[in-house]
Amino acid sequence: MLFSKKPPAPEVDLEHLPRHIAIIMDGNGRWAKKRHLPRSAGHSAGSETLRRIATQVKKLGIPYLTLYAFSTENWKRAPEEVSAIMDLLRNYLREALRDMDKNQFQISFFGDLSALDPDLQALCDQVGEVSKKYPQCRMNICLNYGGRDEILHAARAFAADCVAGSADPEALTEEEFETYLYSRGVPDPDLIIRPSGEQRLSNFLLWQAAYAEFYYTDILWPDFREADLLAAIGAYQQRKRRFGGV
Repeated sequence: MLFSKKPPAPEVDLEHLPRHIAIIMDGNGRWAKKRHLPRSAGHSAGSETLRRIATQVKKLGIPYLTLYAFSTENWKRAPEEVSAIMDLLRNYLREALRDMDKNQFQISFFGDLSALDPDLQALCDQVGEVSKKYPQCRMNICLNYGGRDEILHAARAFAADCVAGSADPEALTEEEFETYLYSRGVPDPDLIIRPSGEQRLSNFLLWQAAYAEFYYTDILWPDFREADLLAAIGAYQQRKRRFGGV
């Protein structure tokens, strides 16, 4: 694990990029507090960072990007903050639909969308369906998502198939279990980035992160720039990934 306060000038090998980058977009509230602004201003600034970083990921040719947007625990926040986050998400998805042919992302969602307002569920479904024609760069938005909740969801689905006779618990493999996860069909992340100075997973991609490389920086998410992404990739490229071997 690496903690970097100010990343050095990155030297990135464009021939050996991670296939899948996941980001815990943390620090919006602290960014706003430092500026004596409402927390919603931090989330708004963070959404602009998301646009820039997603564009950079696509330009680099990295095919998978997963973003932790709203966790199952985030419902505990003040109702006005939750409402502001959901409104930002609506705006982002409407813009995604409007600019789909220009940006060309395939957008998918990990999480239990049934807890969202019906109009937002419908918008997520529409974006997911329309964007299927752009598989070159897939953006996965974790929404009402928790790693433990995902595993429980998958276990219940597998158990139901066992009861129905379409699955055999004695024959279960990791590969088969992964087909029950929200992330089915998506390779595990190679690199997980967490801005804001915190050094924990916070219930993010618990199954999928088994062999991910972690990169921490104290830069708050709204201040995270393209150079910071390159610094994280550069650090990743210095690691020796053995996957349990020698």
